[in-house]
Amino acid sequence: MQIKEIEVSKLIPYVNNSRTHDDAQVAQLAASIKEFGFRNPILVDGVGIIAGHGRLMAARKLGLEKVPTIDCSDMTEIQKKAYIIADNKLALNAGWDNNLLSLELEQLDADKFNLELLGFSADELKLIFEDNGESSDNDSKYTKKIEAPVYIPSGDCPPIINLFENTKYLELYKKIEEERNIDSELREFLFAAAGRHIRFDFEQIAEYYAHATPNVQALMEDSALVIIDFDKAITDGYVKLTKAIGDIYLSEHDEE
Repeated sequence: MQIKEIEVSKLIPYVNNSRTHDDAQVAQLAASIKEFGFRNPILVDGVGIIAGHGRLMAARKLGLEKVPTIDCSDMTEIQKKAYIIADNKLALNAGWDNNLLSLELEQLDADKFNLELLGFSADELKLIFEDNGESSDNDSKYTKKIEAPVYIPSGDCPPIINLFENTKYLELYKKIEEERNIDSELREFLFAAAGRHIRFDFEQIAEYYAHATPNVQALMEDSALVIIDFDKAITDGYVKLTKAIGDIYLSEHDEE
């Protein structure tokens, strides 16, 4: 089995990959690669990824140009499809996109593949196939534990100009400034409204936050550019909860 380095830009993720990787988990993977090196090659079929989507995201976060890969083109199509799920099942720190997972499992089941080989119990498979695992029990759908995201520097601190794009905002600001037939109160209101056209790059903002001093981090948190204190974000209206999650949140806080 030969390990071959391939350029990150050439690798193509599997379109129906049912495993998800949030920013915190990608940051953990990036930190691991930075500390120990890229010890777990990405499994590919040519340039298409079979296993290692999270590691690819971490490589991009670290700015790596190439990553080690192992070619698995000798596997059958059904083996590749099954291995994508089996490998992901072992990655317990990631999450599942149950809609895509259900779709993939249904296709494997239709091809008479033994789904038990993927690591799921009979009860888990039943839940996935029945309404994509939905349950009437709120505790089985939502977690009461809220974990703060982890911000770990993965490279150089990005320049401020990379954190946002404000071309539309500046154009609108100039128009408002040049308009003579409005009073100062309305002008200030329109200036504030024009700020809605500023587009923030939250991936770059998170990287900048990871490099910032505690005082700057506090200001970024107060501005909701990053969210660390979920309770405060909910109170201030930056985070909206669905009724089901809101009921859990309220019941939990009533107990405190």
